[in-house]
Amino acid sequence: MTRALRAGRSRGLIELRQSVTNGGDLFNHFFWPVLMLVTLWFLRDRDFGGFPLAALALPGILGMNAAMAMMSMSQQLTADREDGTLLRARAMPHGITGYLTGKLIAVSGGLLIDLAIFLIPALFLIDGLATGRPETWFTLLAVLALGLAATLPAGAVLGSAISTVRGQSFLTLPVLAVIAVSGIFYPITVLPGWLQGLAQVFPVYWLGLGMRSALLPPSSVVVEIGDSWRHAEMAGVLGAWAVLGLLVAPAVLRRMARRESGSTLAGRRDRALQRV
Repeated sequence: MTRALRAGRSRGLIELRQSVTNGGDLFNHFFWPVLMLVTLWFLRDRDFGGFPLAALALPGILGMNAAMAMMSMSQQLTADREDGTLLRARAMPHGITGYLTGKLIAVSGGLLIDLAIFLIPALFLIDGLATGRPETWFTLLAVLALGLAATLPAGAVLGSAISTVRGQSFLTLPVLAVIAVSGIFYPITVLPGWLQGLAQVFPVYWLGLGMRSALLPPSSVVVEIGDSWRHAEMAGVLGAWAVLGLLVAPAVLRRMARRESGSTLAGRRDRALQRV
């Protein structure tokens, strides 16, 4: 097990290094952060409730990107399942454990790179952020860590449940719908009450709220539900997602690994060739 974990760590670091040295992957690292920076630039002169709208949106974008690590985890796991990577990992002692360790490191590291590409320029472009407080960066890192613990296991479950890369496309609309009602680009209080309740079931809203509590001045809390950052509720919801994911993901992954075989892999490849 120790060797498997070390091998997984090495695998994750290699994948992470390749993602910042390969031209296509490097483009992906910059595409969404730059697109979000352009969005904030056009929002810089608008305000909501006396606060700069760009400053209100920036923490929500950070939370959205952290939540999207779930989709990245799901897509990569499904792709590796389809091309036989998981089958080869299953053939080694504790191979699935090593594989997941590497994937967690690669996805988390890639997310941190994306957030840095977005956040560092945004701190210079956007006014109204309270980054000089000593608790700002501690809160930001704590929310990010808890958010990853809540979303990455869910991504592993989704990747195990969907057997083809094509099937991943069906997840896009539900994820976009959740993001749309989670107060990423505007305060959630402008939405109807039933939509506010629905958004609070998912981790995207709470990740955005936690980021806002870290980066915005205390006076901006007046645009939030109940005029409160609700740190206890945030920790409770994200913690519940994390616990549920950690309980469900191992069982789902073990079941998925047992069902993998050379014949199922060959069948997937034949179906893919027929589609082409």
